Amino acid sequence: MRWVNWLFLSFFCVFLSTISCKRGVASFTLSGIITDDSFQQGLVGAEVKLYKVPIGTSTKILIDSLILGIDGKYEFNFTRDKSEKFILTASKNNYFEITDDIPFSSLTPSTNNTRNYNTKAMSWVEMRFVNSSILPNETFRFMKTSENSNCEECCPGGLIDLVEQSYYSRTCVNNANSLFSLDYWIINGNSSQYGHKEVTPAPFDTSLILVNY
Repeated sequence: MRWVNWLFLSFFCVFLSTISCKRGVASFTLSGIITDDSFQQGLVGAEVKLYKVPIGTSTKILIDSLILGIDGKYEFNFTRDKSEKFILTASKNNYFEITDDIPFSSLTPSTNNTRNYNTKAMSWVEMRFVNSSILPNETFRFMKTSENSNCEECCPGGLIDLVEQSYYSRTCVNNANSLFSLDYWIINGNSSQYGHKEVTPAPFDTSLILVNY
């Protein structure tokens, strides 16, 4: 009888150990769709990466990566390591990169955590101003009005003055198929001439805004 109790106890300990291990290796599932808003389809060919940031650090450790198919669907299954946060990035040449910080506390184990994203193709606009006859203190004042202002290639907003300048050229990144507009003033002494230009550049293309004055 004693050996039966011992056998039962052994099995019970193994059972508890198994449960404990399963709890310790619980996993997260993160999935969703990443959409190309410029062509209304999945962001096919984009590289999606998932990082973890251990508690008390700013170090990004790569968990996994994948390449999107035409449906734009992604899925990551990863262990429930205690972390400060996770970071998902999606990048594709000539598209605006996606970066999302995902707090550890926002994820639920043993269920599907869904996060969908979207981005747009890049286009470019060259602003070119040519002054064929410079007058003393003549000022060309301009201000761009477009969606993009917070990226590495984006041109800043606000008023910019060009004083006695014969030629100016700058290329700005823009959302494809989105309006890029420009207000300008040609100021000579007490007189001012106002103008407005706009273009809607196609994906991956460069459009020109030209002002001759």
